[in-house]
Amino acid sequence: MTALALGQKKARGEKIAAVTAYDFPTARLASEAGIDLILVGDSLGMVLQGRENTLKVSMDEMVYHTSMVSRARPRSLVVSDMPYGSFHAGVGPSVENACRCLKEGGAEAVKLEGGRKRFPVIEALLDAEVPVLAHLGLTPQSVHALGGFKVQGKLKEKAREIFQDALDLEKLGVFAVVLESIPMELAGRISAALRIPTIGIGAGPLCDGQVLVLHDLVGLTDLHLPRFVRRYADSRSLWLDALRRFVADVGSGAFPAEKESYHLERDIEEFFR
Repeated sequence: MTALALGQKKARGEKIAAVTAYDFPTARLASEAGIDLILVGDSLGMVLQGRENTLKVSMDEMVYHTSMVSRARPRSLVVSDMPYGSFHAGVGPSVENACRCLKEGGAEAVKLEGGRKRFPVIEALLDAEVPVLAHLGLTPQSVHALGGFKVQGKLKEKAREIFQDALDLEKLGVFAVVLESIPMELAGRISAALRIPTIGIGAGPLCDGQVLVLHDLVGLTDLHLPRFVRRYADSRSLWLDALRRFVADVGSGAFPAEKESYHLERDIEEFFR
């Protein structure tokens, strides 16, 4: 899967399936399942590190997790999030950080949050041959400025700003736009106006694709989930049951059994004569 192929899927009227994943085994699963795009998201700060938001995730951590995902050689397009602070200090450092995602992390594109304020950086990244996935609506790195994780675009002025930013981002040359936590009607209007794909998360069914955090959709966590998440499995119960049975078997001596043990090729007493 490539950035170009995603656009071709939209042209054919085919939906795009994406997940956020952070390591080798989940990337392999996503690829085998037919996922089109794997986003190595800075949401790892919340999902894996247990933080309240994504702001403390570092550039080194993003490169590290992206390298684990790319090492799985998934058929999916691998996109690395640019964490907070990595594209805020000017064009030069931003390009350098994005190049790290590709050179050290093995990503095939980067994602960064924000609209018109980020246009100069996005333009510089594209000039450096770095494919860019844009991100509008609720931008989690702006959680303090937004006053929390709130739906965006419900008021006329903000809705028009998001819509215009989407149009301008397409003109700049981004290959797709993530639309997070905006009204479905606005997402539908944007999706119809753009030639590039829109990938929704909490933006309703009218987007060209959908993305969810893998850990959320397989039910691996017991954290509070936003209303737009659908759990397709209860993995947490399966893992918990397996761990409890392991504890019980170790306690009773049932594990390990002979079939899980190794034998010497001669009598043990010969080793101590």
